[in-house]
Amino acid sequence: MTKITIFRNQKQEYLAFSCVGHAEYADAGEDIVCAGISVLVINTINALGMFTKEHFKTNQDEETGLISVSFEQPAGHDAKLLLDTMVLGLQGIQNNYGNDYIILNFKEV
Repeated sequence: MTKITIFRNQKQEYLAFSCVGHAEYADAGEDIVCAGISVLVINTINALGMFTKEHFKTNQDEETGLISVSFEQPAGHDAKLLLDTMVLGLQGIQNNYGNDYIILNFKEV
């Protein structure tokens, strides 16, 4: 199962997110759930780097399926739009494939 945690402050501004685990919907190389999650998360990170001026740190571990991002400051307008889009896609995957493969949590910090 892939567990995704979105960290936001009291103003609902994005501070960080982490994604860990493998969906295990199917065998490696054929897992469409894991692939969908990976595309959304990695594309969002790439878009944050290319299309925003946000300063953030990333961490990854392919074996555990860890990908995390933490912002130096709360995410600005453009980053918020990209992150909202990522969350929308992840919620779609969760709605279609269920909580056996993906869990999406929101934490206020």
